Order: sequence, then structure tokens, then C-alpha cells
Amino acid sequence: MQRVFIGDVQGCADELDEMLARAHARFGDAFEAWTVGDLVNRGPHNRRVLERVRALRDQGRARTVLGNHEIGAMLKFLGLRPMSRSDTIGEILHAPDGREWIEWLRRLPLVEVGEVAGEPFALVHASVHPKWSRETLVERAREAEARLRAGSLDDLADFLAGRSSEPGDRERLDVLGRLTRCRSVPDAACETWSDAPPVTPERAWHACWRRVGHDWGVVYGHWALQGLHVAPGLRGLDTGCVHHGRPNGRGGTTHGTLTAWVPDEAQGFAVPDARFWQVAARRRYIADDG
Repeated sequence: MQRVFIGDVQGCADELDEMLARAHARFGDAFEAWTVGDLVNRGPHNRRVLERVRALRDQGRARTVLGNHEIGAMLKFLGLRPMSRSDTIGEILHAPDGREWIEWLRRLPLVEVGEVAGEPFALVHASVHPKWSRETLVERAREAEARLRAGSLDDLADFLAGRSSEPGDRERLDVLGRLTRCRSVPDAACETWSDAPPVTPERAWHACWRRVGHDWGVVYGHWALQGLHVAPGLRGLDTGCVHHGRPNGRGGTTHGTLTAWVPDEAQGFAVPDARFWQVAARRRYIADDG
């Protein structure tokens, strides 16, 4: 079964359909779509994306992990975060079956693992702790997943809002943030993380991760400004499909694409690597972050 790793979709259903059609033309039904999360928000067709991925997942032909926009959808549905001008997930949250979709999202994993060319890897949305082993990553992720799935939506709200007094919930919330939001680490020791400090090359989470010298790889998304990231053991696949047409800060505009990594089972995470497919964004989707 050929794995096709797909970057942040964010409601860009036309581009996702084109990517999946290309995979089907090349591999028939003998492919499995592994998506890095952020299936929804800011793009125009969130329901189509969710329905497409859910159908493939039900057939055993897709895996996906939670991203910050899926967590954001939960927060907004639960009344813990207001909708912003750039949010487009109202079609999910305000639909008659909105609660069902939130229940489905909260049961998605935070990490998926496997092997490519005999090399172990982990699929996450944003980052991993630079010093964790893959086994520690899975253990911490499973604890956070279990907490997301436990109890009622009121229990979920207490957890996500940081109101829970259950032992270990503060640490589980930190793990959730690391796996779905983190881009940089604030100190050279790579012991802690934050979204707040400016991202610099020496403080990117994956720069610290590479210094440790792990024997496993990471496939991730979440970093459209960084773009496609190809390095030994690392494949960053967020190439900003939904950000197409936005000012790039250099007098031009962003050329967004949906990117997939279609690894060679003989090459794995080695570089150089040209096994990438890209689908150009159909149009401009959002003007700003709102």
C-alpha cells in the first residue's frame, strides 16, 4: 500500500480532490492518505474535506492527526473562543450535525506512527519535543488523546479551558499544545516551547530535534511561512494552499499549493528527495488573518 502524505488542507476541497484523483490514477485503490491535520478552516469547503477524509478513513485508506484548527473548532463550538473574521467553519459548527462532527474530531489521534523503507517515523501536526524518543512521544500523545475523548463535552471544555483539577491535566494540555501549535523552542537546551518568541533558524523545534540525532523521522505541517521543508528525517508539508494570493511582505504575493510527499520505499527520508506532488491553489481564499 503506497502512502501519500498530504499537507494542511484547511478547507481547500477542490485541491484535495485533485490530489486524491492523482493518487488514484497512479495507484488505483492501493494507496493510503496520511494527512498532517488542519483539514479545516479558512478555506471554503470544510464539510467536503471532512466527509472525504472520513470516508477514506472508514475504508481503512486514510489516517489523520489533529491540528490546531481542529482544536480551535472544538473551542469555538464550546464557546471558549470567539469566531474570527477569517474563520469559515461555521458550516460545520452551526450545522444540525455540528455536535457529531465535534465528537468525531475529538476522537482523532494526535500522532500516527509507521515505517518508510524500514525507517520508523511519526506523523504529527506541528512539532515534537526535541529530546523525546518516539516511544515517549506516543506515550504522551496517547495520554492527551484519552483525556480529549473522556466524558462529556462539558468535561472537554473544562480540560481545554484549563479549568480541570484532574491530576496531570496541565501536562496533558502542554502536550496538546506542543503537538498542534508549536513552531519554536525558546532556549538552546530545547527543554520548553512557546509560540511567543520570534522564530529563528537556531530555535526552530526541528533544528533542536536534529541536533539530538534521532533514529526516526517526523512528517508534519503547520508552518506555511516556512514552506516545504526537506531535511534528513524531516518532511514539513505545509505550503499554504489556503494562503494563496496574500501579500508575502516582499512586494509580491504568496503562491499557495497543496503538497504531498509520496515516498520511495527504497529511499525513505534520505535527501535529496524529489518525490513531491503539488496542486496549485485554485484561487485566493483569504485576505488576512482577521
